[in-house]
Amino acid sequence: MSAAFQVINLQVEYSVNPIGIDLFQPRLSWGFESGQRMQSQFAYQVLVASSQDKLAADMADLWDSGKVITNQNCNIVYAGLPLQSGKRYYWKVRAWDANDQPSAYSDQGIWEMALLHSEDWKAQWIGVMDRDIQIWAAENTEDGLGTPLPLFRSIFHLEKEVFRAKVYICGLGHFELRLNGEKVGDHVMDPGWTNYNRSCLYTVFDVTEHVHTGNNAVGVMLGNGFYNVTGGRYAKYLGSFGDPKLILQLEVEYSDGTTKRIVSGEGWQISRGPITFSCIYGGEDYDARLEQTGWDQAGFIEDIRWRRAEVVTGPRGKLQAQNIPPMKVMKAFQPAQVKECSPGMYVYDFGQNFSGWIRMTVEGASGSKVKLTYGELLDEQGMVNQKWTKSPSYFSYTLKGEGVETWSPRFSYSGFRYIQVEGAVPDDGLAASGSQLPVLKQIEGQMIYPDVRAAGAFSCSNPLWNRIHENINWAILSNMKSVLTDCPHREKLGWLEQSHLMGPSIMYNYYVPNLYRKIVGDMSEAQLDNGLVPDIAPEYTVFEEGFRDSPEWGSAYIIANWYAYNWYGDRAMLEQHYEGTKKYVDYLTTLSSGHLLSHGLGDWCDVGSDGFPLHTPIPVTASATYYYNAVIMQKIAGIVGTTEEVQIFAELAAEIKAAFNAEFLDDRMGQYATGSQTSNAMPLALGMVPESLRVKVLENIVQDIREKGNSPSGGEVGLRFMLKALTDEDQAEIISALLNKTDHPSYGYQIMHGATTLTELWDGPTAGLSQNHFMFGHPEEWFYSSLAGIRINYETPSFHHVVIAPHIVDGIQWVKAHHDLRQGRVEVHWQLHETHILQLDVSIPVNTSATVYVPAIDTNNILESGQPLNQINEITLLRQDGKYLLLQIGSGNYRFSIV
Repeated sequence: MSAAFQVINLQVEYSVNPIGIDLFQPRLSWGFESGQRMQSQFAYQVLVASSQDKLAADMADLWDSGKVITNQNCNIVYAGLPLQSGKRYYWKVRAWDANDQPSAYSDQGIWEMALLHSEDWKAQWIGVMDRDIQIWAAENTEDGLGTPLPLFRSIFHLEKEVFRAKVYICGLGHFELRLNGEKVGDHVMDPGWTNYNRSCLYTVFDVTEHVHTGNNAVGVMLGNGFYNVTGGRYAKYLGSFGDPKLILQLEVEYSDGTTKRIVSGEGWQISRGPITFSCIYGGEDYDARLEQTGWDQAGFIEDIRWRRAEVVTGPRGKLQAQNIPPMKVMKAFQPAQVKECSPGMYVYDFGQNFSGWIRMTVEGASGSKVKLTYGELLDEQGMVNQKWTKSPSYFSYTLKGEGVETWSPRFSYSGFRYIQVEGAVPDDGLAASGSQLPVLKQIEGQMIYPDVRAAGAFSCSNPLWNRIHENINWAILSNMKSVLTDCPHREKLGWLEQSHLMGPSIMYNYYVPNLYRKIVGDMSEAQLDNGLVPDIAPEYTVFEEGFRDSPEWGSAYIIANWYAYNWYGDRAMLEQHYEGTKKYVDYLTTLSSGHLLSHGLGDWCDVGSDGFPLHTPIPVTASATYYYNAVIMQKIAGIVGTTEEVQIFAELAAEIKAAFNAEFLDDRMGQYATGSQTSNAMPLALGMVPESLRVKVLENIVQDIREKGNSPSGGEVGLRFMLKALTDEDQAEIISALLNKTDHPSYGYQIMHGATTLTELWDGPTAGLSQNHFMFGHPEEWFYSSLAGIRINYETPSFHHVVIAPHIVDGIQWVKAHHDLRQGRVEVHWQLHETHILQLDVSIPVNTSATVYVPAIDTNNILESGQPLNQINEITLLRQDGKYLLLQIGSGNYRFSIV
């Protein structure tokens, strides 16, 4: 017999067939496929070989794990022979099912190592020198004050047939790599943003198809990015880690087994490129007249514009392989309409707010300049309004005048819905025929975000809720880069509170283990010697007092790390950052008075404010967050710490809780502090309320919401915990009423007034400010965990068990959702039929069990796949819990019908 499932979806360090692993002992994971019920992994066997042929013959010359009896299928640590830099390894796995029957081996997977040791780098850093800047700046005729960007090139000869070739490259701040006249890969704005004094990320490309026997050429364009913010137009801040520079190492393996290495250094050439201005904030200018056709090809003849590139001192940061999903152009938008807002000025509306850039095709005379100003809102004259996104910020393109030209920026992006075009006319025949201006033949908006895999989907019978779900996700993706930005235009900084407050909402939708590993690493690198974790990471600029040290922000170091562990089982993150997270708690303790904190930003942007909270005292949210840290650290200490440390954090949590209740709890009124929604919801959600008062505190929250017309009053901190408290207390109808509102303040109000993403303030488009913030996206967590009922336990590790507890809400006829666990997909679909029957379809993946909350009080009212429940051997009745029956199920597909 063979196993009742097949092993699929092999991953190494959360990636499929990665080629840049820089860990000495990578972790291996896999999932399952099966159509049978009650299936789980009893054991596994991993084989790792140095060649495809050896693995096919089951010759594991590097590692044979043997039969390991465990249900673990995620983050299995490689324990074979030492791995070597740059080498490719082949692996496969089989697993035994619950009946101890082995599956067939999986398909082969591969991974390739990056450069594991600093001495593996033979290349040298080359870069822009001061004299280059002076010469190019003097030549620059653009109205920007920035320095034109460079081109680097080199010729190399390959004597033999190429079997495999890989490039390791770090170009700061961003780069575009070209080989023999073609761009390598589809990444944009590589590498990811870091504190370049601590770490610099390099990218690994397989370039086998780009090189050939004979002469070859490699070319690199560099951009400034956050490495070099020099201003010249709008910039949030000015600061530089140095001038643009790069390091590149090309490893070629010939078919006969010999190798050749090409490295950056002496002998490379540098010239001024056609990008005349580039700022991560202010936009980008390109002069096509400065293009040097064929500069990235071997036959190109260099002239006086080229000189030898200089070897320069590299950045202070350590080179590390980039393991986060690369940013790419992921979506394209065509204009929904175009209007001439004033003579010769046209505004294109893409119908959707997003972050990225434009791609245009234009034809016109040499020297003609097309200016493209981007924005989220229009003014009364129908022109782009940059009041809230800051100005001047724009793209521009100067034509070379040689037929149809296509262009998009490379190293700057923004958030926008509208593009205002000056200097060109639309190709609509009429306007183009009588104009001497260039003709804009095509323009599209290109949305940029990391190539993350979708991990979930949600829809329901309520169109408004579906639209809220969509707006939240447009905002998440618009602000997902190599950090989680607050907005994609005026700041683009990694404000940390969103990584934990919105963590579950993000993780339900997207597979982001490596992104969170990087973000938590950014926090670690930003941490000061005294333990302070600043509000942004990387901390490119130090904000004034009050905007650098807020417990609700810095605590992301602990909370986001904890959520990622509970979602992805990444124990290594807990271990790596344990000392740092302890240090942060110690820092907060030094600032506390009587175990309470009183500093920070508080419940930011609560209703009626545009920043500091109006309704909830800052000490409430700061101290409640401090308590939550202590609770989490107690759990983390139980996993990676000591028994003594567990006790220390337990005592700290108890002391904070007692002090919090003594200071803020009014026993008689059953409320905290001002009685605001946030003041009551945070302690209720976090388990700080005495049991005897939980009902009263809940009643006060509900009463306040009702008195405000089913409106929230909290900001981004409080809203998340209010929804959590109401969910925990089975108050779905209250949340439903809140989400159904269309008057101010509500999500419906934003949508009714034209918002296509979440806005920074509850007023949405009617108030201005950013139209693309994701900080209020907390309903997403409720859609998945409560309405659909897919509950991922991010408070207690539970990697092979889920709770399915859908809430049937008045006015909702059906809900469909799924979420991909590491083992496979969890699906829930419930619908109400006219015969008053609830049908609940549940799918549970192999190696996973579930507790299903069925809204019924009698098993006689429940059928499963048309059969009486008591006749189904795979289902166990656990107990009754109020209006629910709790059923235990294993993997498989189930259809419950409840009369």
